[in-house]
Amino acid sequence: MIVAVSQSAEADTLPGSLIDKNTFLRLHNSSHDSSLLSAIPANNAAGKSVIPSLSQKGSSTAGVLSQNNTPTDNRNIVVPTVPTPATPGTAIPPAPDVRPPAETPSYLNPSPNPLQFPTRPEEVRIQGTQPITLQQALELAQRNNRQLQVARLNVDRSRDILREAQAALLPNAGLNAGLTRSRSAQPNQGFPQQEVGANTAFTGTAQLSYDVFTSGERSSRIRAAEEQLRLNELQLEQTAEQLRLDVSNDYYNLQASDELVRISQSAVTNAQASLRDAQALEQAGVGTRFDVLQSEVQLANATQELTNALSQQQISRRQLAARLSLAQAVSLAAAEPVQIAGLWNLPLENSIVLAFRNRSELQQQLAQRNISEAQRRIALSQLGPRVSVATNYNVLDIFDDGSGLADGYSLGANVSLNLYDGGAARARARQEEANIAIAETNFADTRNQVRFEVEEAYNTLQANLANIQTASVALEQAREALRLARLRFQAGVGTQTEVIDAENALTNAEGNRVTAILDYNRALARLQRAISSNQPG
Repeated sequence: MIVAVSQSAEADTLPGSLIDKNTFLRLHNSSHDSSLLSAIPANNAAGKSVIPSLSQKGSSTAGVLSQNNTPTDNRNIVVPTVPTPATPGTAIPPAPDVRPPAETPSYLNPSPNPLQFPTRPEEVRIQGTQPITLQQALELAQRNNRQLQVARLNVDRSRDILREAQAALLPNAGLNAGLTRSRSAQPNQGFPQQEVGANTAFTGTAQLSYDVFTSGERSSRIRAAEEQLRLNELQLEQTAEQLRLDVSNDYYNLQASDELVRISQSAVTNAQASLRDAQALEQAGVGTRFDVLQSEVQLANATQELTNALSQQQISRRQLAARLSLAQAVSLAAAEPVQIAGLWNLPLENSIVLAFRNRSELQQQLAQRNISEAQRRIALSQLGPRVSVATNYNVLDIFDDGSGLADGYSLGANVSLNLYDGGAARARARQEEANIAIAETNFADTRNQVRFEVEEAYNTLQANLANIQTASVALEQAREALRLARLRFQAGVGTQTEVIDAENALTNAEGNRVTAILDYNRALARLQRAISSNQPG
């Protein structure tokens, strides 16, 4: 696929030529870091504070604007922490560059006791925040996620059910033994009681039986157990793939909340700079009280947005921690910058065919159909003959009877046939035939849904790839527009409303670019999930 991009001299754009997607990924991720918004300088490109055409009163304003790092009055607005500027004149420092550990820390793992039940506040109090990469989050999910653990246990249980069904292929053997002492009742004739007729006997029996013919019931039960195991293995694969998508989305949501906090902090910084300019112009006599009030309202609104962003950041952190089933006292942070996660090089048609071949949901419907077919045969086997053989060997020894050990044996065969059951067996068979038809219908429906998921993710991926380029150009234009709006306002030829509008446009442009990148990454994750495979090499 060829991507067309427009030419610009700024670092956020790409050369004006046709480039392939791999080149776009390399250029884009190398020319952008996680700090998308820098403070807009109040000075012009020449380093002057004001336009040279200012009047004498405007010239005195320049002297005031040159000291705008100091607040001009006591009207301070408290900004939420992370970090908190003490006054409107204090700039918010950038977030620290956190480098994640090379390996996933073991203390992130939860307690090995699944029945752990915290009862004290200190047991659930967050003690620290650990930055992790997306790959580390996926590894933790594979190791700790509870739903995935349940899916693995279901597979283990199905294996034992299969072993139980296979046990019918072997004969049943039994052994029992007994030791008894008995005495016959005697009438009491006044003489001392004696044990007349008392004896002690030992008996032992060994049995062996085998169902020679079951009209297909035995083989059908084994087939049903095999298909149930396969079904649970496919369910495990589906759970793992869905978990990968959910963890990726949670991580991208965390990145989005982090970027929203950073953008909101930058918006607060810009609003503080506008307030300082308005206050300086008011003191110089070229500004109005109305402009100052507008700037204060803008700062208050930006502060409120920052508060909401910080709240959403905490929610996103706890959502990811819950998905990974982490230790109770640990929270998470995103350690990777917002950038394009990768490119999809397969055409749409090839992606659809690959999804049909890989998706476990389609194989699950086929396995369910095979289970119903096996259950139908089990039901019909009740109408057929059954042949079984049995043998036993027994011994008897009565102590103190003057005779030795006696033994015996028996061999036998049994044939049974159920002549009439009121139609119950055939009714059960018809139920399974209906289940077979349902599985086939679900297969067709799932196939259509798989194709739609691939097409939806693919088209969303392509749209967001184009949106990233558009948003990058719009971001540079918004930065330049804010710089010009401030210069116009400082020169007295612009209004505070223009500055506020430019600040809002810059904030929206930043948000649009971050949203475009993260939406692209989400679409890529959905496309990988839709074909149950990572990007083909």
